[in-house]
This record gives sequence, C-alpha cells and structure tokens, in this order.
Amino acid sequence: MGKDTVDSNARKRSSWAGAAGVAVALGLTELFAGLSSSIPSAISAIGAFVVDITPGWLESFAISTFGTADKAVLAVGIFVVALLFGWFLGRASARSPIPIVIGFIVFAGLGIVAQLSEAGSEAAVVVVTTSIATGIGLLVWYGIKEWTAPKERVITDGDVPSIDRRRLLLAVGAAATVSIVTLSIGRAKIRSRAQAQIAALELREPIEVAADPTAENDFGLKLVPPIVVSNLTFYRIDSALVVPTIDPEEWTLTIKGMVDNEVIMTYQDLMELPLVERYATLACVSNEVGDNLVGNALWTGVPLTDVLDLAGVQAGADQLASRSIDGWSAGFPTELAYDGREPLIVVGMNREVLPANHGFPARLVVPGLYGYVSATKWLTEIELTTWDAFDGFWIPRGWAKEGPIKTQSRIDRPRNGKHIELGNYTFGGVAWAPTRGIERVEVQIDDGLWNEAELTVPLSENSWVQWAYEAEVGDGPHTMRVRATDGTGETQPEERVRPKPDGAEGWHMIRFVGSEDA
Repeated sequence: MGKDTVDSNARKRSSWAGAAGVAVALGLTELFAGLSSSIPSAISAIGAFVVDITPGWLESFAISTFGTADKAVLAVGIFVVALLFGWFLGRASARSPIPIVIGFIVFAGLGIVAQLSEAGSEAAVVVVTTSIATGIGLLVWYGIKEWTAPKERVITDGDVPSIDRRRLLLAVGAAATVSIVTLSIGRAKIRSRAQAQIAALELREPIEVAADPTAENDFGLKLVPPIVVSNLTFYRIDSALVVPTIDPEEWTLTIKGMVDNEVIMTYQDLMELPLVERYATLACVSNEVGDNLVGNALWTGVPLTDVLDLAGVQAGADQLASRSIDGWSAGFPTELAYDGREPLIVVGMNREVLPANHGFPARLVVPGLYGYVSATKWLTEIELTTWDAFDGFWIPRGWAKEGPIKTQSRIDRPRNGKHIELGNYTFGGVAWAPTRGIERVEVQIDDGLWNEAELTVPLSENSWVQWAYEAEVGDGPHTMRVRATDGTGETQPEERVRPKPDGAEGWHMIRFVGSEDA
C-alpha cells in the first residue's frame, strides 16, 4: 500500500474520531447544565450569541420558514457545525495532536465565554466542568483513533487492512450513544428543574375574576381553535434556545430610569399586589396571512400601571423599555400603558402559574401590540426612557418601532386543499383586532357575493372571536376568501403584504373540493 493511501486512511480515522470527541464533549456540557443551575447550557449560550449576530433578514426567514421549530433547527445546526469542526480538526491531526488540542481549547474557551454571559452562571464551576468535558472529548478522539488503527499481520497478498471498519463503527456508535444519552438527560433535567419550581407555587385568588367561556363564546367547531387556547398548544416565538430556569426566590424585577423612585420587587412582592384576570389575544408580527402564530388566553397578573405608579413616571418618559433575563428587549410608548388597554405584568396563564416556556416567573402582556415590541418573557427589568434613547431587540434588525396588531381573519375549516362532502357545510375560523374588537366577518365563495358570517360573543375587546358560515357545497373545486372589519369600521385591505416591517396584511384565501367521496 502506498504512503498516500496510508495517510488517507489515517486521516479518515482521525476525522471520525474528532467528530465523536466533539459530540461527547457537547453531551457532557449539557449533562452538567442539567445537574446544576449555575451551569448554563453551552449549546443554548452559543445559540444566543449566534442569534445576537445574525442579520435581521435571516432571523425573519428562520421564523417564517420554521415557525415555532426555529429554536430546534438552530440547536441542531449548532451541533452539526460542531461535529464538522471536530471532523476537520481530527483530519488535520492524523499525524500530530497539536491542531486538535489547540482547536478544542479554543472551542472550549468560546463556550465558556458564551456560558458566562448567561444570567446565574458561576465562573469557577463553568470553567471546571467545561474543561472536564473538553478533556474527555480529546481522550475519546485519541482512543478511537488508536483503537481503530490497522493491526500488524503477515502480508500475503501485497496489501494491509486500510481501516478496522468494525471497530470504527463500534467506537463512533458508542460515542454517538453517549452523546445522545447525556444530551437527553441534561435537557430533561433542565426542564424538570423548572417544572418542579413552578409546581410548588400556587396563584392567589384575583380580586377581579373573569367569567368562564360559554356556548355563546365558542362554537365548538372541529378544526377551529378553541376560544381559549391551552398552555400546551399556545404558540411560542422567542430567542431562547432553552427556556431559562429561574429560581423565584432569587428573581427580582427592577423599575428604573426616568422614575421618582427606583423599585426592586421580589416574586413575593409582586404576588402580594392585587391580581386581576383578563382575556387577551397575542400575535407575532411574523405571522403570515392565514398562519397560526396567534392565540387567546386568560392572563392573571398585576396591572402594569399599579407598578409604574409605585415608581412614579417622570414627565418626558415617553417609552417603556423592558428586558428579559436572557437579554432580549422591547419598547413601546408609555402612554399606551395608561390608555385603557389594561396591560399586565403576568404571573398566571389560564389559571395556572405562568409556565416556564411562556415566561415564568413574570412577563408582560400588552393588548393590541405585537409581541416583538411588548410581550417580554422572563421579565427582569422595566426602564422608563425616551423614544429616541432606546431600541428594542428587533428594531435594529429592520422591524418597525411601533407595532400595533393589525386586523386579521383566518379560515380554519376546512383546511386548504381538502375535499369536503357535498351539501350543507359549516365553514369557520377566527378573527382578531385587539383593543378595537371585531364588528363583522364576511366570506366569499368562488366569485360570488360577500356574505356576513355569524360571530361568537367576544370574551373581551382584546380577544379574538370565532366566525361560522353555513353554505351549500357543490361538486368540484372552489375558492373561499375572508375579510374582517374592526370596531372602528376599518376593513382589512385585500392586497397581500408580507410581515416585515410591521405585520402582514391581506385577505386569507383557501381552495377546497366538493366531492361525493369526501
């Protein structure tokens, strides 16, 4: 066998071993993060850094393409890039360990820096555990490379084994298993830690209790979402790869900036203030026409104005900025806190303690504003400032600074492209215009007349409504369009407009087929 062939086989072994070493190291860092709240997830910390430096157009593309799966896609992408990094380091280290040792040290250093930027991290613990994971990863690389090297034997055919493929397969498979198991255990531990903290808490009885939905509020049509969306199925869009694990006994909320008195509140302080219940619909600005990044829930919380009044808002403070524990931020005009829309510092959702993935221990809910300018989860700071002095997370990325939710309507029943039976059929969907309410919803089948649909009684002026319309379905393909008119008399425009920079516009349209065989 020629020298080039021997070198090529050595590089292959070392490459696979390098990727395996990185996989094991990443799995161990995630396991350590699950075992201790003072060790942030390395994958999540690196992901947060990636999000911060990612151009706005790419982030918008990720959200519109992957929706609520964007975080999982980013986490997988980081893992794949790390494996490729290990692969190339291993390839460069077939004859000398220097490249992979230096590469692993640099990679570990970047991970440590990213982890230490996360709230609640302890430097000594992070450095030690990441160093241990890195060292074990290097040992995995060396062990696999050496264990899979061809064994000496008597040459009878003018050739020698190029690679002990069986051993290589076993070794890489074992490393992959270790990586998957440690990653899974770490993630599960992180989730269970947050769930355990929340499970130990109870909501106090609100001083204002909202009425439960009745049949007049919800048609109960199949495929149309319930008028109150469950905590489990409520959409989630944010920049956190892993839901922050926050100890309510250590959490504080600071109200600062242009105020008479800076206020620092503990979770207990907040929970002792009078709580109220309010129905409100939230919507993501990235929601395309007809998409599902919108939902309605019953929120329990402290009126935002009660907390602002404790601090005393100074004249000229025309922007309310809010920050999350993971560094995310948003801002909206201060006057909107006092215009009657009743924004809340929320501690409960659908009469349960606020779930971790929806912002525990506290978040903002500001009816009528898209989430990117208002709905800060894992809230830790409110700052009163001026309009020109602060831009929230998404504003430098090309989104509008003001984000009022636009009037929208959607067809949910039937789904686009479906076959339905001939005869009478009840079409249905939802429409929303928080703070303005929905005055009417109209539907058009094929190129016929616009007909007014029946509406449910709204739970509040900040909640969406369901609509229903019964019509005779004929044989063959059909189209259907829907449009809504809000409480001010404004009808949503027909022309389709993409979400960026301030929300989508346009009439939702579907196609369906009437068929005897449906």
